[in-house]
Amino acid sequence: MRIDPLKVIGEILGEPADQMRNPVNADYRCPFINAQCVKKSQAISGPFPVCTIWHGGRRSGRDPQLMCVCPKRLYQIDIVNDVINHCWPPGDAPANPRVAYEVNMAEFGKVDMVIADLDDRTEDVKNFVSVELQAVDISGSYVPAYEGVLYGRDEVSVTYGINWKNVRKRFISQLIDKGIYHYHWGTRIVAVIQTPLYNELHRTIQFDELASDAGGNTIIFMLYDYQPDSAFPGAYRLELDRVVGTSHNSLMMASLYHPVPSKEVFHKRIISNLVR
Repeated sequence: MRIDPLKVIGEILGEPADQMRNPVNADYRCPFINAQCVKKSQAISGPFPVCTIWHGGRRSGRDPQLMCVCPKRLYQIDIVNDVINHCWPPGDAPANPRVAYEVNMAEFGKVDMVIADLDDRTEDVKNFVSVELQAVDISGSYVPAYEGVLYGRDEVSVTYGINWKNVRKRFISQLIDKGIYHYHWGTRIVAVIQTPLYNELHRTIQFDELASDAGGNTIIFMLYDYQPDSAFPGAYRLELDRVVGTSHNSLMMASLYHPVPSKEVFHKRIISNLVR
């Protein structure tokens, strides 16, 4: 379909798309990591500095909403203080919190961020919480809309959507795999995601929702959504919406045993796909 590219692209390099039409002059510098944008697309050379896109609108029957397509955009959030205030395991709050990024471990994979409480004297780790950041995946491509913003086009032809299923399959599997280690370690893993993404995940995988301070919670969802930024007209900020806890067992079992599709419908699909 043909559409105004500014109704597709929300932010470029953290700024409203209509205010950032020449990212080259900005050296593709991402304000959330204070470095050049690391997002790429096979369709273009160089960085692909789109932070958010608009989703919904007339066809969906919902008001358009900004959706984060780059996890680095989530670093606008004061993650450390929010985790300490809302997600730290029961007991004493950290006295000496320190941050490590991209922590890797064999048979475990990588976590985006770890907040550790270090002993002042020995610098040993007394306690820690891991943090994973997740944006949405896209089916189709919004590259034509990005190029339309750069070149000042009134309309572009673009087809794209949110691949909820791929996020669910990949991200929930990661939380389950990494969550079992954190369960045995007696600590937590925090998922930082947008509220609409969480709502879609929970609609499909109906795991238990528990208070974030409830005992036994290994996995905590820290949910944010976009609100207008009063300091910068036309801009948006991620604000904390709510914090939801769950157990590793509940997430795993709900993921394995979600409602089964109709056998009769599958029979019809078999018939329609038979080799003639």
